[in-house]
Amino acid sequence: MTPVANIDRRRSAPALSTFERYLTVWVALCILAGIVLGQLVPGPFQALGRMTVAEVNIPVAVLIWLMIVPMLLKVDFGALHRVAEQWRGIAVTVGINWLVKPFSMALLGWLFIGWIFRSLLPAEQIDSYIAGLIILAAAPCTAMVFVWSNLTNGEPNFTLTQVALNDTIMVFAFAPIVGLLLGLSSITVPWTTLFLSVVLYIVVPVIAAQLWRRSLLSQGGEAALARTLRALQPVSLIALLATLVLLFGFQGEQIVRQPLIIALLAVPIVIQVYLNAGIAYAVNRALGVPHNVACPSALIGASNFFELAVAAAIALFGFQSGAALATVVGVLVEVPVMLSVVRIVLWSRGWYESAHSV
Repeated sequence: MTPVANIDRRRSAPALSTFERYLTVWVALCILAGIVLGQLVPGPFQALGRMTVAEVNIPVAVLIWLMIVPMLLKVDFGALHRVAEQWRGIAVTVGINWLVKPFSMALLGWLFIGWIFRSLLPAEQIDSYIAGLIILAAAPCTAMVFVWSNLTNGEPNFTLTQVALNDTIMVFAFAPIVGLLLGLSSITVPWTTLFLSVVLYIVVPVIAAQLWRRSLLSQGGEAALARTLRALQPVSLIALLATLVLLFGFQGEQIVRQPLIIALLAVPIVIQVYLNAGIAYAVNRALGVPHNVACPSALIGASNFFELAVAAAIALFGFQSGAALATVVGVLVEVPVMLSVVRIVLWSRGWYESAHSV
């Protein structure tokens, strides 16, 4: 490819918005704000924590809907008919997302949290931390992968098809996989709450988003959908940040006592991102998959639907649980780690394509 073509490709790839680019900074500030406010004015946090119906916290449920629905609005389930067009890349990503990532994360959680770092963490939260890591890995990313794919000049139809397929599988596979791995970890599985979480935070938002999407397309076409997505983009991220302030308002005392907790929880998360991205990238190369398909395949295989993970962890184990904290650490490391994966797959393009030039 000529230098001019490379320049054109870089220009065509949309960058992260300013808000998304500094998501790690905003998350860190919300952690700090939540800890400080939780110590100074605990009353409002306790009042919000008591606002529950059938063990579902209403303020958090509203915030999580504001997070999830705008992201699901981007997904076109009509793209599922294209699965056969890039079946090798699709197969690799599905395998990584559902057969490798949850199990590798459980293994890394047992290794690092349950053994290597055990003496450095609160003993009563060990199982909960591992549960949060499992929940995080069992939810494939839905929205941010469109950004990662664009940054690597990924094949847009492949990305759209893969996300639609993953969301379809998630409706049926999320609860069984989480339940299985929690059971293997000797963690009590609250099945009723788990299935309620799937209905509230996957099934209902998917249906609501698709009905809204169809309405927008029928009334104003793609332009109306694009306008709505632009308007909702900050709403989703602001809802996420508000949830983090609430969560750390409850978690603050524990974090102040052991400030290393977040860094220790980040270790298995970072390792699993590079591990799963590397496996997907290498398998795609071995199968002769084009680079513009292998890139989004690797990125989708490595990233997590952290909004859903936070929701499920809070619903299953509560605001003050180690599980909720572990999923939030996933939010904290998501952008910088995934941007590094983007740089790696772009930098290694020559190596990747050399396998098929002989």
